[in-house]
Amino acid sequence: MNRRRFFRSSLAAASGSSALPVIAADSPGAKPGLFPEPARDLPLVEEADVIVCGAGPAGIAAAITAARTGAKVRVFEWRGCLGGVWTAGLLGYLLDFNKPGFNQELLKRLDERDMRRGTSKQSICYEPEGMKLLLEEMFVEAGVKFQLHTRVSAAYREGKRLTTIVTDSKSGRQAWRAPVFIDTTGDGDLGALAGSGFEFGEAEACPCQPMSLNALLVCKDVATLAPYIHKSDPSKADGDAKNALLAEIQRTSHFPSYSKPTLWQVRDNLLLVMMNHQYGVPCFDAAKITEATVQARAEMHKIVNGLRKLGGPWEGLQIAATAEQIGVRDGRRIKGRYVVNKDDVIAGARYDDAVVRATFSVDIHALSAENNKTAAYHNAGIKVKPYDIPLRALIAKDVDGLMMAGRCISGDFIAHASYRVTGNAVAMGEAAGAIAAIAAQTKRLPHEVPWSEGVAALKKIAGA
Repeated sequence: MNRRRFFRSSLAAASGSSALPVIAADSPGAKPGLFPEPARDLPLVEEADVIVCGAGPAGIAAAITAARTGAKVRVFEWRGCLGGVWTAGLLGYLLDFNKPGFNQELLKRLDERDMRRGTSKQSICYEPEGMKLLLEEMFVEAGVKFQLHTRVSAAYREGKRLTTIVTDSKSGRQAWRAPVFIDTTGDGDLGALAGSGFEFGEAEACPCQPMSLNALLVCKDVATLAPYIHKSDPSKADGDAKNALLAEIQRTSHFPSYSKPTLWQVRDNLLLVMMNHQYGVPCFDAAKITEATVQARAEMHKIVNGLRKLGGPWEGLQIAATAEQIGVRDGRRIKGRYVVNKDDVIAGARYDDAVVRATFSVDIHALSAENNKTAAYHNAGIKVKPYDIPLRALIAKDVDGLMMAGRCISGDFIAHASYRVTGNAVAMGEAAGAIAAIAAQTKRLPHEVPWSEGVAALKKIAGA
């Protein structure tokens, strides 16, 4: 594609035109099995200091922090709401959330709206639907521009520096430029498109951690289901709720693909459930993700229908909604200027440029259905000592101007199994947002900004 044609700017088309281009597809001499996509001009928008791709937990924190640091921020999200796994994924449960900064601000706002259960700041059950509205309001308050139903589909560099991304949406293909980009897609989509190296799964390919499709359930009387409901609070005895629920599912003549099925109470008679695993599904294979989603939904309905037929406390149980997206535990881990590793986790590493201190256990879900029969998850025999994640792990090694936050940062399989929970993702997002904003506004690259400047920016935000 001719670069001059590609970068020809058309702001009017980007913001107002609804007519999509019609491309003739009669190119002669096409190779068998290949389609030569014709080159075309794309509307190009240059309006942001920082572009964030992905509005999950890390992206939310990154965008709001960058905006509060003074940057003009634009966010692209492929789902129909903000929040990612929190909302579209119906995660419903926040882990390792006893961190300062945005984590505590979010908890405070959830409390003000009576949208979380329990008193712990480490593990929280919340209302996914209410979270959608809260996050939208926070974006508007911070002045973040965001566009839903929009997926990043290409990335272009000038030399080693990422300068432009292309998105696909109902508006067609559009190009966007910015000084700094942050990959908060979870699966490392932007980093991969930009040509960054990455790791995935336990080795170069699967085995990888399984995916799970969560769901909201409605019951007749939540009080009768108390023995099966997780207490959502480590300060309270939980009994044996998971094993009790497993026994009930087995009474339906079905052994679930996740042998530690879990129920949480969202509010009143509204419950959240996780009780399936889909094994060996790469995050970048759309066909396999589709198959996994269909299978997971079928199993969810089978289990719920079976429980309802048992009667008693299960009478009237029904699915209110399954998640818009299947939950992904294992995505690409983009190569950064430091790789958080197993030794860091074991030794409790300390770094001068630490952006968060992770405390969550190594949490490796069964890699196969056979493994699930003996252990739904394990910690690889590793006892975690609270360890630092350095800023360098959030800065891409192969691509300048690119940062990462959330589970796609630079790390190995073992460390990732600990830091991937959303309390850590939020803290990483804050750090990436602050550094990205400073870099863009001072015409530096992220790796040229010392963490001390990021700390100062976050303290300023906290004192505002």
